[in-house]
Amino acid sequence: MLTLASKLKREEGVRAGRTTGSPTDATHRVSIRDRLLIKEVAELEANLPNTCEVTFPDENRLHQFQLAISPDEGYYQGGKFQFEVDVPDAYNMVPPKVRCLTRIWHPNIAETGEICLSLLREHSIDGTGWAPTRTLKDIVWGLNSLFTDLLNFDDPLNIDAAEHHLRNKEDFRNKVQDLIRRYAD
Repeated sequence: MLTLASKLKREEGVRAGRTTGSPTDATHRVSIRDRLLIKEVAELEANLPNTCEVTFPDENRLHQFQLAISPDEGYYQGGKFQFEVDVPDAYNMVPPKVRCLTRIWHPNIAETGEICLSLLREHSIDGTGWAPTRTLKDIVWGLNSLFTDLLNFDDPLNIDAAEHHLRNKEDFRNKVQDLIRRYAD
């Protein structure tokens, strides 16, 4: 993290003598995202839920990281679920792209890894979608809540999982636990 901050500081010094419209304006746009991320990652690390762990495979690329969530209650207790977060160049005007890497039986997570969480939507009917005032902390807390408060069987992405829960809650729990043993231990 400190390496990226140092690099940004050096680039700022070089950029001071530059005029707008130069060929490196695209680089400046990425730098704005990276500046936001330096601040947001520090805030995230200070306010991370105790069931979450964030790792950066490359400390110079704060826009790509992994999140592990280990729920301590509910259907998914005992599992460790991996998510991949990719923050696009246009951040914070557009939300990060998030995908679940762990096979899971969940009404709001498709078997392909897609996630149904309104704050990850650029345009949301209910008004709770992405806004430039949202941060990485909101994303992490929202994903964490998908295993407790925001677990939503009434508006599912994975219809089969939601219907399974409706038909037979105990069998649903057994399937969840089987997948945890096989893929999320």
